[in-house]
Amino acid sequence: MAIDTLRRFFLPCFTPTTITKPYTTTTTNQTKKNRSSTSLNQATSPCSSTSSSATAPPRPSKQMVIGTIFGNRRGHVWFCIQTDRTHVKPILLLELPISTNSLVHEMRNGLVRIALESTTTTSSPTCPLRSIPLFTAFCNGRKAGFAARRRAGDSVRNILQTMQCVTVGAGVIPSGFGSDSEELMYMRANFEHVVGNADSESFHLINPDESTGQELSVFLLRSRLGNNR
Repeated sequence: MAIDTLRRFFLPCFTPTTITKPYTTTTTNQTKKNRSSTSLNQATSPCSSTSSSATAPPRPSKQMVIGTIFGNRRGHVWFCIQTDRTHVKPILLLELPISTNSLVHEMRNGLVRIALESTTTTSSPTCPLRSIPLFTAFCNGRKAGFAARRRAGDSVRNILQTMQCVTVGAGVIPSGFGSDSEELMYMRANFEHVVGNADSESFHLINPDESTGQELSVFLLRSRLGNNR
């Protein structure tokens, strides 16, 4: 019954058409850009004409990416980001501590915000935010555990290859079609990727045609602490 709930709360903003594949899915044409939630750094003000470019705060950069959330019915949720759905090597792959059932429960409220936080000292070498191996995860303000960055192994690559024809939608990949021995539930949509600075990135679900629907955002955050001696 979980997939019915996912479809009910994730797909009302889509116009579904059926495609013939060895798994159940719904999809739509490429959607136009329309963010469904505000970015973490929206309050960044533009620099004035008299300000020096060296002191002006940097503006967030934005990019359209493809986001896929998938997981076994009784397993944890995975979050995958790709720049091209035909490429099976994602730019970001995270295993979240949230179960599929918990995610479905949160989606009933129509708003899901997942914050992944990391803490470092000011003297530590800075690595790219998406290279951090472990984050503390919060779902709608509640601590959920730890999220781990993963490499795309053969199993994940097979899943992404099976889903190459899906642009936007939700469905089930039956066992034996890239999902090992258990059914795998998935949701795929366009996301707006916002890079605020070296310590802040976020991904926001884009609802098509300016419609209101499921709001889903994932934030990557890094806080820096001073050295205490």
